[in-house]
Amino acid sequence: MVVNLAHWMRPASRGRRRTVRCYGLLVRLTGLTLTVLLVAAVCEVALDLTAWQCAGSRVCAERHTWLGFLSPDASHHGWWSPPGRRLAVAAVIPAALTWLLWYLSRRTWNAYESQQPLDRLPEAAADEDTDHTALDRPGFWYGRRLVARLRAAHTAAGLLTVSAALAAAAARFDRAGGPTALGDLGLLLIAAHLAGAVMVVWVVCRRGRSEIRLDRHLDAHLVRRLPLAALALLILTAAHACWARPGWESSGRLPGGTAFGALALGQGALVVALAVAARLLHATRPDRRSALRGLGGPAVAMLSCALGGVMSGGVSQRVSDWLDGTGSALPGPPVLLTWQASVIPSLLVVLLVLCGHLARRAWRLRRAELAVVSLDHPGEPEDPARTHRIATTRAMATLTDRAPLLVGATSATTLLLGAGALVGAFTTDLPPDDAARPAFALVHGAAQASQALGSWLIGFGFILFVTWGRRAYKDPAARRTIGILWDVGTFWPRAAHPFAPPCYAERAVPDLTWRIATWTRATGGRLVLSGHSQGSVLAAAAAWQLPAPVRARIALLTYGCPLERLYGRWFPAHFGPDALGALHRDVDCWRNLYRLTDPIGGPVRLPGGCGPEVDRPPLKDPLSYGRTATHPLPAPILGHSDYQADPAFVEERARLLARLAPALPGPRPEEPAPAQADSGRSSP
Repeated sequence: MVVNLAHWMRPASRGRRRTVRCYGLLVRLTGLTLTVLLVAAVCEVALDLTAWQCAGSRVCAERHTWLGFLSPDASHHGWWSPPGRRLAVAAVIPAALTWLLWYLSRRTWNAYESQQPLDRLPEAAADEDTDHTALDRPGFWYGRRLVARLRAAHTAAGLLTVSAALAAAAARFDRAGGPTALGDLGLLLIAAHLAGAVMVVWVVCRRGRSEIRLDRHLDAHLVRRLPLAALALLILTAAHACWARPGWESSGRLPGGTAFGALALGQGALVVALAVAARLLHATRPDRRSALRGLGGPAVAMLSCALGGVMSGGVSQRVSDWLDGTGSALPGPPVLLTWQASVIPSLLVVLLVLCGHLARRAWRLRRAELAVVSLDHPGEPEDPARTHRIATTRAMATLTDRAPLLVGATSATTLLLGAGALVGAFTTDLPPDDAARPAFALVHGAAQASQALGSWLIGFGFILFVTWGRRAYKDPAARRTIGILWDVGTFWPRAAHPFAPPCYAERAVPDLTWRIATWTRATGGRLVLSGHSQGSVLAAAAAWQLPAPVRARIALLTYGCPLERLYGRWFPAHFGPDALGALHRDVDCWRNLYRLTDPIGGPVRLPGGCGPEVDRPPLKDPLSYGRTATHPLPAPILGHSDYQADPAFVEERARLLARLAPALPGPRPEEPAPAQADSGRSSP
C-alpha cells in the first residue's frame, strides 16, 4: 500500500511525458522488488533457518521435536531427511503465501477493478500540459487490465523466487562435485529462471495505466500462462532438488546473502532514480505547497523499502534467536539481514529526536495561541484552563502540516542507515557484534546492544501492532486515526502493486457518478453535493467524472476537507492548485468550511481571486467560550467532527439551495403505488 501511494505522489509537470512514464515505471519496479523481498524473507525463515540449519543440526532438532521427520539424526536418515527434500518440503510455505496473495488479489480484483464506471467520451486533453487532472479521464477508475497483468507478474516473481532458492542450493553442491547429469540439468533450470525473470520484468515494464478510455481488453493468455509456467518450473526444480545426492549435507547458510544484498542495492538505486525523475518533473511546474518540493513520492517509496528490509531482517533474526536457544548451534540469517535489524534502534533514536522537535514547536505555537484565543472571545470571563485547552488543540492541529519534515527526515535516515548496513555487511562479512569486537569497548557494546535490541524490537512492534488493532475496535479516537490513514491508502487504484489493499473508490466513485448522472438526466435539475473529510475527496472525484453539462449543474459543499492540506500537498499532479481551480470553474458553486482546531481539514486556498469565494472564514470552535443561554453547558471543542451542527453549515447549505432553486425539478406526477411495499429510503 505504501509503495502504491508513491506512484500517485508524482509532481505536477509540463511537457515531460516520457519522464512521467519513467516515474511510473520506476515505482512499479520498486513494487516488484518488494514482492521478491517478501517471498525471499519467508524463504530465509522456512528454507534456510528451519529446514537447512535447524533440521540439519542435532541440537536444534532435539529442541524442536516437530522437525523430527526432517532431521537425519531424529528420523534415522528417513526419506525426507536429505537436504534437498527438506528444502522441497519447506518450499511449500512461501509457495502457499504466494498463492494466498494471488487469491486475495484476484478476489478483490473481481469485486473492485471489474466494476465499470460511467461510459463517456473523453473531453479536452487531460494530461500534464493542462490544468485538468487525470481524475476526469473516463478510464481512471477502471484498472482491470493493469492489475491483472501486475498480478500475473508478481505471482510469477514470487514462485520464481522460491524456485530459485531451491535451484541455488542444489547447484552449489552439484558444482562442488555432484553428479554431472544433475549439474547439467541444474544449469538448464537456472537458465529457465533467468528467462522467467526477464519475462516478469518485461511484463511490468511493458504497460502502465490506460485512462483515456475504458480499456475492457484483458490479456487472458498472459494472465493465465505466466503464473502457471512459474509454478511448473517450481515443481520441476523441487523434483530436481529431491533427487538423491550421496554425500550432500547441510552446513553453513544457504546461498542467499548475495541476493538480499542485490535487492537492497537495487532498491536504493531505484529510489535515487525516482528522486531524479521527481525533481525533473517538479522543475517544469514548481509548487511551493507540494510536500518536500516534489520528493514526496521518492520519500514514501524509500519508507516502503525500509519497512520491507527492516521487517525482513528483524523477523529473520527473531526466528533465528528462537530456534537457536543456545546461541551457538546455528550460523543464523545472512549477515545483511542482521545488519538491517541492528539499525532499528538508531532509527528510533532519530524518530524520538524528530518527535521532540515537533513537540517543542507545538509548545511554542500553544503559547502564541493563548493570546489569540483571548482575542477571539472578547468580553468573556477569563477561564485559564479552557483557554489552555483551546490553544493546545489548535497547536496540535498544526502538526499535520509538519508531516513532510517527519517523512523526509525518516526517509533520508533510512537511506543512510541502509547504505551503512550494506557496506558493513559486504566489507566485514560478519554480524555487527563480531565486526565491532576489535574496536573500543564502547563501540562493541553499542553494536552488541543494537543487534540484540533489533530482533526484540521487531517482536515488540508486532505485539504493539496487534494491540493497536484491537484498541481500534474499542476506542473511537484510535479507530478514527487508523481509519483516516486507511482511507488515504486505499483511495488510490492499485497502479504499482497488485497485492495492495483494494481501492474502494473504484466502486464508490462510479456508483456516485451513475446516481448523479441518472438523477439529473431524469429530472433535469441540479443538486448540492455535500462531503465531509474523505467524503469531500470522493465528491470532487465524482464531480470530475461527470460530463461537463452535468458538472455545471453541481454545487459543492465541503467541510473538514483535506483536498488541499493533505491531497494537494502530497498528490500535486492530481489535486494541485491548477486541478482544484479547474474544478471550481467547472461546477456551479463551491463553498468550503474549516476550523483551526481541525487536524485534517483546512482551506482550499485556490489561486488568484477565487479563494475567498470558496473558503469561508474559520468557524468558531468551540461555538461558545463560556456558559450562555444558548449553550448552558460548556460547548465542546469539535475539531474534525460535527460540522453539520454548526450554524454556518445550515447557512451555507441554504445559500447553495437558494442559488440552485430556479433550476430545481418540480414534483413528479402521481403514479400508481407499486405492488411491493416501498423500502422507505430516499434518494439524495
